[in-house]
Amino acid sequence: MNNVHNLSKKKARVVVGVSGGVDSSVAAELLKEQGYDVIGLFMNNWEEEDEGDSACSAASDWQDARAVCASLDIPVYAVNFAAEYRDRVFSYFLKEYKRGRTPNPDVLCNREIKFGPFADYAKKLGADFIATGHYCALKHADGGAQLWESADKSKDQTYFLNQVRTSQLENVIFPLANLQKGEVREIAERKGLVTARKKDSTGICFIGERNFKKFLSAYLPAKPGKIVDVHGKELGRHDGLMYYTLGQRRGLGIGGIAGENASRWFVVRKDLEKNELIVKCGEGEELMSDSLDTEELNIIGKPVAENKFRCKVKTRYRQPAQNATAFLHDGRAHIEFDSPQRAVTPGQYAVIYVDDGRCLGGGVIK
Repeated sequence: MNNVHNLSKKKARVVVGVSGGVDSSVAAELLKEQGYDVIGLFMNNWEEEDEGDSACSAASDWQDARAVCASLDIPVYAVNFAAEYRDRVFSYFLKEYKRGRTPNPDVLCNREIKFGPFADYAKKLGADFIATGHYCALKHADGGAQLWESADKSKDQTYFLNQVRTSQLENVIFPLANLQKGEVREIAERKGLVTARKKDSTGICFIGERNFKKFLSAYLPAKPGKIVDVHGKELGRHDGLMYYTLGQRRGLGIGGIAGENASRWFVVRKDLEKNELIVKCGEGEELMSDSLDTEELNIIGKPVAENKFRCKVKTRYRQPAQNATAFLHDGRAHIEFDSPQRAVTPGQYAVIYVDDGRCLGGGVIK
């Protein structure tokens, strides 16, 4: 899991993505300690006329990124990729919601922005390598770069990198590969970095702390409709199918039904043709899946030798990898789980792991 490259560190230049958070701050610090010529690059991927709290957050992050780079005595630049982000990521995000699916734009952002235009801009700055504060590791072998889980399994971010191309990882360094999150904060504290105790960002980057429903309604017209049970009985009204996801229990607004506990209703599926949200009260057997199919399969590094193989699979980020058998064919994967899985959601990613920690890649759940 070593990120040390053969190129001599004697003034080898690394452009590191600095976000104004503790992880990228420590990544820059470690690279500086190792003798690289380090440059910080701050990305602005979102802008609109009325950004509200999002604008305040971006300005604060930029201020923190500059403060960290000043403390480390390294130059820092800001670059605006808002146009590329809207074209390559946000448009996909809206398209998927229109289809009634639940996308993960942060996965696409890594391939289309952080390891795309960012890397191209870094080359203009003379970069030999680019680096980020992701918790993951690389190995270089026949077939190109391989993506591996980080030492800190609770913070591992290989899930979010499952769509990055092998070629995009060739000249990349992940300085946090062998560190625990606690160690990262300790380093930041010891070095007096202003981000040492800064709270980690969560959620979709361009939404930030804003109300998701209010944000989405500004881009997609909501179409209210019926909430019905699995037998077609109307139980209430929904605000628009795009606001709900499989397995969701909260925010359904179903109550006062004789013999039923309001807290046990959950979303079973969405009927786009009828614009109906189908729900059920109970244990959720309808949500259990023995298998799934993916599209847009991306393999990182050398493929496995056989088209059928044993593996582990994640269908969401905060989930232990599940034992399964994968069947690969024609750019797609069919996954059969050893045990049924709950709420496998179209639009999310199924990410495949082999060899006790290698992220082989993944695809969009179909």
